[in-house]
Amino acid sequence: MASNFFGAPTSKPAPKHVVDPALQPWVEKYRPKTIDDVSAQEHTIAVLQKTLTSTNLPHMLFYGPPGTGKTSTILALSRQLFGPDNFRNRVLELNASDERGISIVREKIKNFARQTPRAQAIASDGKTYPCPPYKIIILDEADSMTQDAQGALRRIMETYARITRFCLVCNYVTRIIEPLASRCSKFRFTPLDPTSTSARLSHIAQAEGIPVDPSVISTLISTSSGDLRRSITYLQSASRLSSSTNPPTAITANDIQEIAGVVPDTVVADFARTLGVESIGDAMDVDGGSQNPKGFEGVKKKVKELMREGYSGTQILMQLHDLVISHPTVNARQKSQCALTFAEADKALCDGADEELWILEVGLQVHKALSS
Repeated sequence: MASNFFGAPTSKPAPKHVVDPALQPWVEKYRPKTIDDVSAQEHTIAVLQKTLTSTNLPHMLFYGPPGTGKTSTILALSRQLFGPDNFRNRVLELNASDERGISIVREKIKNFARQTPRAQAIASDGKTYPCPPYKIIILDEADSMTQDAQGALRRIMETYARITRFCLVCNYVTRIIEPLASRCSKFRFTPLDPTSTSARLSHIAQAEGIPVDPSVISTLISTSSGDLRRSITYLQSASRLSSSTNPPTAITANDIQEIAGVVPDTVVADFARTLGVESIGDAMDVDGGSQNPKGFEGVKKKVKELMREGYSGTQILMQLHDLVISHPTVNARQKSQCALTFAEADKALCDGADEELWILEVGLQVHKALSS
């Protein structure tokens, strides 16, 4: 142990904490390092690319569905502006886990915003960064801030605009008060298209050495509904599940549906056939499905089977809705009657009604609509 000037022992500085990449969640491991790596947001990236050359960044408001790259984009942009050395003292990120009442705005945010940024330091990685003379405050999920907190933030944004830029990240832009939204340049993030999601998932699977069939990629895309973060998490969970067996098994589409909590297509198709929906394609072919008893007893028996399997009533309702509404042989009148039933059931389930009773009600109403 080393000693100081007076001979007293001094402890060595603690080693820098380094996370083993093998233990990282893939969402963090493959988070974009630069804004060029962000998938499928071409318009936003094109605009932000210009800020890297001019370094003149406005206050920004990123909004759109979850998992579309909002937080990743501003973090990547910040790293490209300030570099690894200045990132910590130039960027303040507050997430939903932090309290965002008016006291946080008046204390933590205001104290950080009023500090004049330090002079540019030489980057340790040998690269040159623009390092403009301002800091960035990232308020993730800003739509969960209280109205008072948003009102207090408005004045801070004006007062310290010369040395601090704000980036508000939210899912619902309508929950941001108008005086705050009008001070920001708005950037809309759209759900990822299947091509971009497929390319990113294939890249991750290849990097991790996991053989993945196109059907698995297709199932990941359909179950995540344009949320890339969710699909990457499902892929990692499926990979760990498949590697836990001896010998390791291949990932299948059914594995993805089980992990995602989605009712298997064959189960939904069998239920739909009991209600009188005609089978089309291989996805709806279930052995013995044509022998399902019809009428009240048949529907009641099938609903009881679904509930005993532990499937979510809301998930069954959602998938049955998609199947019936997009079915080519169901006419418009029947679809409208079914849609009203689905809407009524959805409201009841949201209010805490009994799942089995309402799925039975939906089944009987759909059966009645399709029989008329």
